[in-house]
Amino acid sequence: MNMRLKSIIAIIIGTAVMGFGINAFNIPNNLAEGGITGISILIKLLVPVVDQGIVYFLLNVPLFFLGWKVLGRTAFIYTIIGTVSLSIFLSVFDGVLELPMDDRLLASLYAGVTIGAGLGIIFRYGGTTGGVDIIARLLQKYMGISMGRTLFFGDMLVIGASLIYLNVESAMYTLVCVFIAARVIDFFQDGAYAGKALTIISDRADDIARQILEFGRGVTILSGKGAYSGADKQVVYVVVSRNEVVRFKNIVQNIDPHAFVIVNDVHEVLGEGFTLDENKRPLHE
Repeated sequence: MNMRLKSIIAIIIGTAVMGFGINAFNIPNNLAEGGITGISILIKLLVPVVDQGIVYFLLNVPLFFLGWKVLGRTAFIYTIIGTVSLSIFLSVFDGVLELPMDDRLLASLYAGVTIGAGLGIIFRYGGTTGGVDIIARLLQKYMGISMGRTLFFGDMLVIGASLIYLNVESAMYTLVCVFIAARVIDFFQDGAYAGKALTIISDRADDIARQILEFGRGVTILSGKGAYSGADKQVVYVVVSRNEVVRFKNIVQNIDPHAFVIVNDVHEVLGEGFTLDENKRPLHE
């Protein structure tokens, strides 16, 4: 499938998930949201007869000019697609399936997961839904700040303003929703193929590397030098799945109990053993 078409389809799916979550969990449980979406929700809660999709689209029109100047042609097109499709899904799902809950905490968790999953899919395929999303993408591009973090802190302004209509309890549950959504967004941004990186400094690096290779993991041996002793050292570097960490730590311990081992989180792994098989073909089509 053409990559651009795949991205457009993913963005539409993400907006559908997000539009469903807002109408199913936020509106019936009196939960606000951050950014332009939050403003449109507040307007919907204040004036139930309005079409939230139309309100959301109209609020985004001024920000399209900023997106055109800074996002580039492709990203801007994806932003238009995301904004328009979310506006449509907000209208399509309006009143279709509302899930009011006695447990407000559970409602905020469901709202956060669905909104975060929708936005995470959209962001991962290069799209935005306009509004604060454009600002978040700009900060990630030029300052390296995660989009989830930017959205979380930016949304506090809108949630604070929502106290004009919502009571404190609803605002607090909204904070839970926004926090969960931010974490889910970062999960999608970091990638599904996460793992652990082992950096091993040992006098028996060759033996350790050979043992690891027998389990089908690629190994890189780096050259190092001890700063205190001045002695040459070999450093074994290997990336493994999370459930393999204990196995490989035990291998190192059995071969060299004095080895120095560092375990780091790896947020995204692409390549053989994770996204490709031994014949360089995708593991998941």
